[in-house]
Amino acid sequence: MPYQDTIFGGLMKAFPRWRFDKLADRHGADYRVRRLSSWAQLQAMVFAQLSGSRSLREAVGALERFPGIHAHLGLAPVRRSTLADANRVRPAALFEDVLEALVAQLGASAGRRGREMLRLVDATRVLVGKRIESWEADGAVKLHVVYDPDAEAPVCFAVTSVRVNDITPAKRFPIEPGATYVFDKGYYDFAFWAALDAEGSRFVTRLKKNSPTSLIETRPVKPDGPVVADRVALLSKRLAASRQNPFDKPVRLVDVRIDSGREITLVSNDLNAPAEEIAALYKQRWQIELFFKWIKQNLKIRHFLGTSENAVRIQIVTALIAYLLLRLAQIGTGTGLGLQAIARLIAKTTFQRRALTDLFEPPPEAPQTHDQLQIPFAKI
Repeated sequence: MPYQDTIFGGLMKAFPRWRFDKLADRHGADYRVRRLSSWAQLQAMVFAQLSGSRSLREAVGALERFPGIHAHLGLAPVRRSTLADANRVRPAALFEDVLEALVAQLGASAGRRGREMLRLVDATRVLVGKRIESWEADGAVKLHVVYDPDAEAPVCFAVTSVRVNDITPAKRFPIEPGATYVFDKGYYDFAFWAALDAEGSRFVTRLKKNSPTSLIETRPVKPDGPVVADRVALLSKRLAASRQNPFDKPVRLVDVRIDSGREITLVSNDLNAPAEEIAALYKQRWQIELFFKWIKQNLKIRHFLGTSENAVRIQIVTALIAYLLLRLAQIGTGTGLGLQAIARLIAKTTFQRRALTDLFEPPPEAPQTHDQLQIPFAKI
């Protein structure tokens, strides 16, 4: 009988072990926890995310029920205490490098379906619990993401304290020339806007009500549309008595009436696009909010398996790795199933020996027959 990999093994093939070992050697990861390889740690944590395990004991117990899969996954028996030690001391940077490699791989697999590169920038608060108050007083951390809605995946990420301002990691993220960046008022920083403009990137964000502007031009708008006003203006020349505004170019101010009936003012460095296009771009922010909601609900990062800063960081990163593995499986098999349906299928069939393509195919229709029970009636 030909060999058949498990569903989980097929999923992990998107990032084969030889690629992982190169990264592990670079970090010297396996010199820190000799009793558990970094490859075994990665697989155990990804499995914990996909299966929705609420504790390390639950994840390890599930792995123990399938001893036959250890050999082909390259797993030795995993112990709860050993996995906990690995999450505490092994550098999270190793798994962050895996995530970055998968981001690049997904970008190549998804391709450029749209005419422009749209990047949504946002952050979400992840509640970890009171057990981490020894190193994070608020019992929570913050996940910062630059999201590609076309590939449906993050392209940049950072995990920080909740007390870190959103703009701080955003300034460290690489800027993609020619891309369009959309973000909210958490990234209200004229130096950040100037850096985007210098790279030839477009941005769309909200204007604060107390920001002084100097009107240059008023443009006509369509009646009865969502756009109420369209103007070109200059921002304040000075940020404070001794500090000059680094972004001194004209900007576009577009007043939009949103679904609730309230009016908001958008600001962009695009002086040529229709006002309706700028309004539509800002509306795309809902996609990154759905992404945050999806990973919290489906990858269970509301239940943390460790309390140290390193363990929390590893769990968040491996949750994002699990998400990207699901997206690569979705693209690679060409299935029409949604990501949530795929996640649920894999959670129930993790160690079945089946191909991913077979798992995602609809079940065959039952053969229809017209044979019916014949009951003869006696003639009277």
